[in-house]
Amino acid sequence: MIEGLVSIIMPSYNASRFIAASINSVLLQTYSNWELLIVDDCSKDNSVEVAQKFANIDERVKVFPLKKNVGAAAARNVAIEHAKGQYIAFLDSDDVWNDNKLKRQLAFMKQHSYAFTFSDYYVMEEDGRRTGNIVRVPASLTYHQYLRNTIIGCLTVIIDRKRTGDFRMPLIKSSHDMALWLLIMKRGFKAYGMKEVLAGYRLVSTSNTAKKWKAAKDVWKVYRQIENLSVLYAAYCFGGYALHAVWKRLR
Repeated sequence: MIEGLVSIIMPSYNASRFIAASINSVLLQTYSNWELLIVDDCSKDNSVEVAQKFANIDERVKVFPLKKNVGAAAARNVAIEHAKGQYIAFLDSDDVWNDNKLKRQLAFMKQHSYAFTFSDYYVMEEDGRRTGNIVRVPASLTYHQYLRNTIIGCLTVIIDRKRTGDFRMPLIKSSHDMALWLLIMKRGFKAYGMKEVLAGYRLVSTSNTAKKWKAAKDVWKVYRQIENLSVLYAAYCFGGYALHAVWKRLR
């Protein structure tokens, strides 16, 4: 594990339309001590070729093409297995970071001695136009608070694994990021929110989260099958999840 190095985890699947913008947002970071680990999940387009062009120019960009489709959770785990950094950050191949994201968030973590952080982010249309919606995050979340308010955006998370210990994404089809945050919290770590917009989330019509009903079913699956919550407590948490999800889209 290399102290101060940020390992950026990027799964890719048929992302050729957006991946260049995502990679460029990493290359523009004012904090330069990073490695970008792109795991392509057997794309049918030219995502690998686009990513490899960046890898040929900058040795900090590393591309791992998979020979068969394994899903986003397993693809992220391949990247985590190759990661050398003290810090693990996540960026999907259709989202972007502000150029001061790493510098600002790492300073926030060091100043307060936080191991698990996330931030505000803005929402954009598929073509990159901002919707005007900004997701504002709370100052902190505990395990039980997060069960009712799954507001942590994967694209904003940085984890200091020197403090949390190593981890892998739970191998479920969707909501695996939610399951991972809960895993880290169960180790005794709060998630701390940085009230500053540091990233942009792209609304893509083919994404799992674009299918709201499916996303809700996946959250319920995390409650019952991963966290083993009782039906009563799961229903209580799901009510909070639903209310916060509606509120997040109305603001």
